[in-house]
Amino acid sequence: LVRQLEQELGLKQFLGESRAFVEALNKIPKLARCDASVFITGETGTGKEMCARAIHQLGPRADRPFVPVNCGAIPLELLENELFGHDAGAFTGASLAVRGLVHDAEGGTLFLDEIDSLPLQMQVKFLRFIQDQEYRPLGARKTCQADIRVIAASNADLEAVVRSGKFRADLFYRLNI
Repeated sequence: LVRQLEQELGLKQFLGESRAFVEALNKIPKLARCDASVFITGETGTGKEMCARAIHQLGPRADRPFVPVNCGAIPLELLENELFGHDAGAFTGASLAVRGLVHDAEGGTLFLDEIDSLPLQMQVKFLRFIQDQEYRPLGARKTCQADIRVIAASNADLEAVVRSGKFRADLFYRLNI
C-alpha cells in the first residue's frame, strides 16, 4: 500500500495528456523497479530531470542521494575532478583530498544531464566506471568502488552523435539499457 501510494504521488507532478506522454509516464514505475542504466531523451524543457527524479524516488534507492550533474555546465578541464575527485597533492593547490560527485551519489542515483557534452577522453573513463563500478580519483594510487545507478539524458539525437563520431557507441550502449 505504501509503495502504491508513493507511486501515485510520485507521478502526480507530471501534467500532460498526449498519448506519447502517457506512454512514457507509464514506463517510469517499471524502470524504477530495475537497477539498470537509463537514457532519457527529449527536447529542452520536457522534464527529463523530473523523470529521472521520479525513477529514483520510486525505486529501491529512494532513501539514498539523487545527484544531478549538468555535464555541459562544468568546464572540460574540471569535469574529471568534479566526477571522481582527487587526492591531496594530485595537482598544485590540492592540499586536501576531495571526493567527487560519484562518491556523493553512493548507494543512490547519479543523473548526468547533457551527457553528449562529455569529451571523448572523459567518455572512455566514464565507460570504464560504468562497466566496473570502479574509479580512481585524480592522483590516487588505488581505485574506489561505487554502488550507484546512472541515469543519463540529452536533448540531442545521441544515435546521430554516435554516427558522427563525437560520442562512443559502447558508452551509448551501456547507458541506453
